[in-house]
Amino acid sequence: MAEIRIVNPESLGRPLGQYSQITRVKASEFIYIAGQVGADRTGKLAGADDFDAQCAQVFANIGAALESCGAGWGNVVEFTTYLVHSQDIAKFMQYRLREFPRMFANGAYPPNTLLMVDRLVKEAFLVEVQTVAAI
Repeated sequence: MAEIRIVNPESLGRPLGQYSQITRVKASEFIYIAGQVGADRTGKLAGADDFDAQCAQVFANIGAALESCGAGWGNVVEFTTYLVHSQDIAKFMQYRLREFPRMFANGAYPPNTLLMVDRLVKEAFLVEVQTVAAI
């Protein structure tokens, strides 16, 4: 099993949201999960112009991917998040404030890089999250 330590050294300051500055990992295997978007396994969009619905589907997809590898949220060592609209940053932060305490019960949130992009693979997608986990 991976040894995962999530830390926030004082020298880097306090994170601006539900993430940490550093993950230290000793693992036998890493899992790289392609960016997940707000579509279910059949390709159906979770909600046109509904950021929260798409966010919920994104993290449901990540959860399914982790489970398929015998892993869970505690194995996540890093997220990279892509948003199409800067106006959705506050919605993303609110989603994480609401959902991450359930997903990461120990309060150790993985590092997350948040990027703004012109668009995603389909115009209707508002958010995409790429994940790295360790087992």
